[in-house]
Amino acid sequence: MLHLIAANNLVASLGADALQRYAEVRSLLRKTIPVARRTLGEADVITLSMRSCYASALYLDDSSTLDDLREAVTTLEDAMRASRRALGRRPSTEIIEHNLQAARAVLDARSRARSRLSFGGAAANLPDALFFAFVVAVFAWALEPFWR
Repeated sequence: MLHLIAANNLVASLGADALQRYAEVRSLLRKTIPVARRTLGEADVITLSMRSCYASALYLDDSSTLDDLREAVTTLEDAMRASRRALGRRPSTEIIEHNLQAARAVLDARSRARSRLSFGGAAANLPDALFFAFVVAVFAWALEPFWR
């Protein structure tokens, strides 16, 4: 159990704002979380903290994909349910809840930004529509003397 606590502390320091070594956090926790689940249980404070740190590393990393962000939200939803069921209203549950709100906000913002940039969306065609309107206006202005 001590090695799990040490791993949890290492992960917390690697993912701190100053270091932001999210790839290392994810790599370490992918190996450590299954061990914590087996030995400590699904609803143990250390296991829940590791899951929260893993999800945080996913949503805080700027290079995360939308699938990574969805995984972060799913992980935090599961962790929050387990934490509420096993621990009730404790600071660790509130931290998980805060991380879940932040992960959902990041996913929502990134999804909206991506939909605006997609080629199928109406917003992506907006520059083309503005260009077309500009061309029509220029031709109308240029041809106006001939219409009189």
